Amino acid sequence: MSKSSSSQIITCKAAVIWGCGEPLKVEDIQIDPPKSTEVRVRMLYASLCHTDIIRAQGKEDPLPLFPRVLGHEGVGAVESFGDEVEGLEEGDYVIPTMLAECGACENCTSAKTNFCLTYPFSLGGLMSDGTSRMSSKGHKLYNMFSCSTWSEYMVVDSKFVCKIDPSIALPHASLLSCGFSTGFGAAWKEARVKMGSTVAVFGLGAVGLGVTEGARMQGAAKIIGIDKNIMKKDKGLAFGMTDFINPDEYPDKSISQIIKDLTGGMGVDYCFECVGAEYLINQAIQATKEGKGKTIVIGGGIKSVKIDYFPLLSGRTLKGSIFGGLKVKSDLPIVLEKCKNKEFHLDELLTHEVTLDDIEKAVELLKQPDCVKVLIKI
Repeated sequence: MSKSSSSQIITCKAAVIWGCGEPLKVEDIQIDPPKSTEVRVRMLYASLCHTDIIRAQGKEDPLPLFPRVLGHEGVGAVESFGDEVEGLEEGDYVIPTMLAECGACENCTSAKTNFCLTYPFSLGGLMSDGTSRMSSKGHKLYNMFSCSTWSEYMVVDSKFVCKIDPSIALPHASLLSCGFSTGFGAAWKEARVKMGSTVAVFGLGAVGLGVTEGARMQGAAKIIGIDKNIMKKDKGLAFGMTDFINPDEYPDKSISQIIKDLTGGMGVDYCFECVGAEYLINQAIQATKEGKGKTIVIGGGIKSVKIDYFPLLSGRTLKGSIFGGLKVKSDLPIVLEKCKNKEFHLDELLTHEVTLDDIEKAVELLKQPDCVKVLIKI
């Protein structure tokens, strides 16, 4: 039951996808009131992540679910909330988080992971009780992870939102709900990049640029960015990259060999694979130092990969990461504070803006070479 003023079903616009590979359709949907632990949020901005596009296409999706309202990056204002919700009031600005933090389970009390066992990460597209708060034409609609930001309103469990300072630029806050924070956290919390170390970043999208910023702040001496898009070079330099590799300019060399050439034949201390491609994952492993090199895989979009065994047998480490290892209560507020203090170069990420009605255009813009992030103004 809602303890705030609005407990009615809301009809609003959302971008609905009805089947694998079908176009997004902006149409009216119904949003139920929040249940006891939930909040209903009036969305202000959202942004596009490649993970959303992968889910829309249904390719390599471990659990394709339709019809669906996608979007997991965004920022909005609390419109109403259930009677068990604490610490939130109407009008508070919040961003959704794909993970929660109870603070008490085995994982939350460990410094090694950000996966809460009490409120687990879910790919099921429904609320914790197995139902949906969204419907259209008599059909229930699935979420993207814990929420659906490509909608004028959404309902999300209060454990999966983070309250933000209203002085933070709202477009920047949208980016911090996944992409940039994922990359930044991967360097800061997952790899714990050390001062004076060497780093290679495969893919200079929002996640890769977040890694670059994080590695710079951690004091890395050399940060090598790898991307086939030459227009990403200036973006990488703005975030702290020291060297740029366009693999197309070296047709006779592997990426790992180019990286070793830039590091005296040794390879780097840390590699971050932000694309999600089998070849690049193997190249990243081979580009790290024997005996102690660490590769963090962040890119989504593939179900399985074949890994070359000997490079791992040589003492290297391969580790996966969700949300950059950030705990949403312990770590994310620190990231938000850095954003408030303008320590990040987030304006460099915001290359395009569209309205919700033009969301199909946003998907096409992502394919443009000068596009890093598309902001959806709701």
